[in-house]
Amino acid sequence: MTTFTGSERRRGLSDRTFGVLLTLPALVLLAGIVFYPLISALSTSLFRQSLVLAGRSFVGLDNFADVLRGDALEIARNTAVFTISATLLPFVIGFAAALALNAGVRGQALLRSLFLLPWVLPGVVVSFVWLWIFNTNYGLLNGVLVRTGLATDSTSWLSDPLWAMVAVVVAKTWASFPWMMVMLLAGLQTVPRDLYEAAALDGAGAVRRFFNVSLPHLRGIIGIVVLLELIWNLQHFDTIYVLTGGGPAGATTTFAVAVYTTAFKGFDLGHAGALGALWMLVLTVVVIVYLRYSERREPRPV
Repeated sequence: MTTFTGSERRRGLSDRTFGVLLTLPALVLLAGIVFYPLISALSTSLFRQSLVLAGRSFVGLDNFADVLRGDALEIARNTAVFTISATLLPFVIGFAAALALNAGVRGQALLRSLFLLPWVLPGVVVSFVWLWIFNTNYGLLNGVLVRTGLATDSTSWLSDPLWAMVAVVVAKTWASFPWMMVMLLAGLQTVPRDLYEAAALDGAGAVRRFFNVSLPHLRGIIGIVVLLELIWNLQHFDTIYVLTGGGPAGATTTFAVAVYTTAFKGFDLGHAGALGALWMLVLTVVVIVYLRYSERREPRPV
């Protein structure tokens, strides 16, 4: 059986041409699954187009004007509230859990497994678990509060605008804090132990060791995990849609939910495309911040 070396296979082709041929399948896939849907959605935002009616008419930026005159600002506010809350709360809980596990608490192997359980469950399963917990009539939360005397009557967690947002943030926090914990725990375990011992010899307590030793070493990891969580929460859909469907009265409608309901319940592809374009603009800003931050964290070549 005849074998060929790399140089023999490339005979007759320049290095540049050979490189282009190797990347061509990936470029074709990228164009098909990323750029075509993106351009199609952006072009749809310039037309009056329905999902159930044939034909479409060019309206320019009218869809954007309609969206901005409508509830775009409320959607942006809901998205900001959900994104920031569902990022900071898991960060705080995940950091506390990572510190506890790094300190060598008893039963840490079991605790680590229990903490990771919500993370490995599918998002829809997590959402249905919390749908039962927050149920007004037979939910676990109301049952515990009423039976322990902390509440005299059941609360409609998912029907009240304030509590509905709290509920979706709590459910998302439960599902995402284990990832924060894993990343921060990995960072904590890279901190040299002799630094803690030297700080302890200098009389530094646990709080000073945290701020003067742990936190400076974790600064890069903290920036990365927070920015990634922000990006994921900006596009999060399943928990909100299963728990509240964007209600009550739009109180939990984020961009992800608004685009879906406008396109597939309102059958209005034009306005859905305009909402999607605004949503993509916000995401692009956050992604640019993430990429610039990541570049600064990479070691410079010597």
